Amino acid sequence: MNHVHDWEQAVDGMRPSPLRGLPVAEQTLPGLLARQAATYGDKPLLRFDGLERSFAEMRDAAAVAAGTLAAAGIARGERVALMCENRIELLDFVLGCAWLGAVAVPLNTALRGAQLEHQLVNSGARVLALDSALVELLEPLDPPPALEAVWALDGVPAAVPAGYAVLGPPAAAAPLPAAGAGPGDTAAILYTSGTTGPSKGVQCPQAQFYWWGVLMGEMLEIGEDDVLYTNLPLFHTNALNAFVQALVAGATYHLGPRFSASRFWPRVAEAEATVTYLLGAMVNILVSRPPSAEDRAHAVRVALAPATPVAIFDAFGERFGVQLAEAYGSTETNAPIGVSWREQRAGWMGRVRSGFHARVVDEHDDEVPDGVAGELVLRHDPPYAFATGYFAMPEKTVEAWQNLWFHTGDRVLRDEDGWLRFMDRLKDAIRRRGENISAFEVEQVLLAHPSVSAVAVFPVASELAEDEVAAALVLEDGTTADFEALVRHCEPRLAYFAIPRYLRVVAALPLTTNGKVRKAVLREEGITGDSWDREAAGVRLRRLGSGGR
Repeated sequence: MNHVHDWEQAVDGMRPSPLRGLPVAEQTLPGLLARQAATYGDKPLLRFDGLERSFAEMRDAAAVAAGTLAAAGIARGERVALMCENRIELLDFVLGCAWLGAVAVPLNTALRGAQLEHQLVNSGARVLALDSALVELLEPLDPPPALEAVWALDGVPAAVPAGYAVLGPPAAAAPLPAAGAGPGDTAAILYTSGTTGPSKGVQCPQAQFYWWGVLMGEMLEIGEDDVLYTNLPLFHTNALNAFVQALVAGATYHLGPRFSASRFWPRVAEAEATVTYLLGAMVNILVSRPPSAEDRAHAVRVALAPATPVAIFDAFGERFGVQLAEAYGSTETNAPIGVSWREQRAGWMGRVRSGFHARVVDEHDDEVPDGVAGELVLRHDPPYAFATGYFAMPEKTVEAWQNLWFHTGDRVLRDEDGWLRFMDRLKDAIRRRGENISAFEVEQVLLAHPSVSAVAVFPVASELAEDEVAAALVLEDGTTADFEALVRHCEPRLAYFAIPRYLRVVAALPLTTNGKVRKAVLREEGITGDSWDREAAGVRLRRLGSGGR
């Protein structure tokens, strides 16, 4: 039978990427760098901190970085850990590893103690390149067995931890020709947050980066004239893959300084950005600021902003003139769910992309009907479009790819038109008195109250077994907590069993460096002394509607 794949034609109603349909053998980072350097030459690809590099210069920088690593003894398949704030060396070493056939291991700069030690040991990195200010983080750690050298990129600090060979940055060596890494060879190991156990190192093959560039480029309609602005950290998959989106599309990638609400719009305007990326609380923070002439003094048309609260999705666009774009992606799976930025529905992730498959299943992996929530499981047709497993954790790989579908751990709902809506992480689902509760849904209701700026809903122990519902709230400036009013706000919007029993006001939610709420911190804190208890306060629920039956 002669197959013509969907992804070789006009795709999902979107303009296909110019590199869609590239032969699988050419779906590598070195292949993309060489191909696009030949096509775009001196056109700017990277702008960062006053530095500008063309497509040709990025290719050449990767070849030099590969030569530098090889001169230091790094061979194909060996791991190089990178622990830096955004700096050009971080991107060079990631691309240099891919060029050499080695494996980059970007580490979150917020790592400390046992978690940092675990990732260094688990990855088996031979070299750790890091900001010199971070060298002191190694002091309390036992030197990992495989780690032979630490490269302090700003120079060797005066005090170095015992047991570590701390050196200055390596001297640049002669460039090397690309080593011929294949599309299935691991280009990077990216660690998950590890909220339910030790962090898992996601093995990202070369072709997975290609598919990130193609799929997101099509959803955002990125073209040669676009400027992609991000201030997210390069150790995060979002910022790394935004670079590949620019590379694939022939666009320009502008890497800005850390997020600042007061400087965000002036910075994107200065960068002449047309596309940007927002995560976590960034959307809420921008919306909560007073209106300003800067709100629309920019050229941004679209911002990738997954999981934006429904209550502010349209309001953001109306105020800033920027269309927010939802999609589904993860470090393991690429971006297999989404629609064009022109076809967005608040609160919905989109439809499954051509060449990818999604099912919504129960605890037995049996598919549930449309309209019934279940776990999202995913598969792919294009080779190496997803991660190939968890490094040195075969049991976790088998668990996640049960029945040959990747189990996302995300609870979703599919409608009759194939649109998928995120409900909750399964581990954040709360079970109270026999009822399953979505923390995400409770958060959406609380966020719709005018006094609430940000919220995290999580389970706490109940004296009656199972869980009670708790919420940590950040209030809008100038407002005070009226907990009973919040309960009354919830009553017509939530089933009675989902209305939080415990409410607590906090100055800020605990966040990762990528802007995600660290619910594990809130769960560990549990019921604090300043938590308001609805039952102890004698506030009785009016069991309205179906929740009262």
